[in-house]
Amino acid sequence: MASSKGMTTIQNVPVHIITGFLGSGKTTLIHSLIEQKPVDEKWAILVNEFGQIGIDQAMFETREDVVVKGLPGGCLCCQLAFVLQAALVNLLARSKPDRVIIEPSGLGHPAGLLDLLRGEAFHEVVEVRDVIASLDPRRLDDPRARQHDTFRDQLDMADAVVLTMLEQSTPEQITAAHDFIGERWPPRKWVQEAAQGELPISLLTHSGQAAGSDMSVPASHQQLAAMPSLEGAFFDFPPAPGKPQRETGTALGYTSTGLRWHPSECFDLDDLTAYLAELPHDARIKGVFHTNHGWKRINRAQGTLSIESCVWRQDSRLEVIFPDTSDAPYCELETRIKDLAIC
Repeated sequence: MASSKGMTTIQNVPVHIITGFLGSGKTTLIHSLIEQKPVDEKWAILVNEFGQIGIDQAMFETREDVVVKGLPGGCLCCQLAFVLQAALVNLLARSKPDRVIIEPSGLGHPAGLLDLLRGEAFHEVVEVRDVIASLDPRRLDDPRARQHDTFRDQLDMADAVVLTMLEQSTPEQITAAHDFIGERWPPRKWVQEAAQGELPISLLTHSGQAAGSDMSVPASHQQLAAMPSLEGAFFDFPPAPGKPQRETGTALGYTSTGLRWHPSECFDLDDLTAYLAELPHDARIKGVFHTNHGWKRINRAQGTLSIESCVWRQDSRLEVIFPDTSDAPYCELETRIKDLAIC
C-alpha cells in the first residue's frame, strides 16, 4: 500500500461526493460528467456499494484518463472508513488525479466520509467540494423512503441537489420534489433537473468547498457487519464454472444477495430478464451477464428494468437488494438463475 509520504507533492485535489438513495441515478450522473471531462484532466472515481459483490465498477468503461476503484461490502461512513483512506492514498499517490469523484453506497451516510476527508490524513491534500445529492422524485411517493433516516440525511447534508429520473416522473412529482427540497434548511446552493441523467460539468468544476454539517453518524450505521479486506472481492479470480460465488449482507433495514459466475457461463437473456422482472417491485437489481445476445448490463430501480450492452468480461454478477419487509425469494435466486444457463 502506498504511504501518505507519497502524497507530499499532491495538494488540494478537488474531491466531489455524489450521494443519493438506492437507484437514484448516481452512476448515470457520473457517466455524464466523465463525457464532459476536460481532455487535460485525469480523474479517479471511487465507487462504494452496500452489496458484497460489487457491480457498479463494471458500469464504467476502461479509460486511460479515468481510474475507477470499487469498494464493495458496506458503507464508507462506517467500517469502510479505513478502507477508503487506504484506497484514496493509493489512488492519489499512484494515479495523481486532477479530480476525484466519490460515489457512496445508496445506503451510505455522508457524515463519517466528510469527517475522514477533512481529517489529518488528507489535510491540504484534498479539498472537499460541494456535496451533491441525487433525488428521484418518485421516491417521495413512498412513505418508507421519506421516513428513512439515511434518505433524509443525504438530502439534509447536501450542498446541492440533482433531480433525476425526470422522464419517468410526472410533472406533479417533480414539483413535489422541488417543494420538498425547498423545505430543507439551510437552503441548497442549487437544485438542477438532470434530463436524461445529464449534469452540466460547470456545476462540478465551479463548485465551492462543501459547507458540511455537524451531523453525527447514526447508531444504525455504526453497527454494520465486519469490515472487509482492502482488496475486497471485486478483483478476485472468478468462481469455477458451475460453482457460483454467493455473498449476503444485512443492515439498515435491507438485505443484499450477490452472486458471481465464471465468464464462460452463458445465460438466456429473455428468460433471465423475465425472471428478474418477476421479483418483488421493491427489489433493487443490478447485474452484468454473459448472454446469448452478448454481454449485457441489467439495471432495475423502482420497478423499471433497463438493458444495455457493456464491455465487461471478467465475470457475470448480480446484486439484488430487498427491504427486510419484502417477501424476498433469497434462497431460490441462485437455483433459478442456474436453470437459465445455456452453456
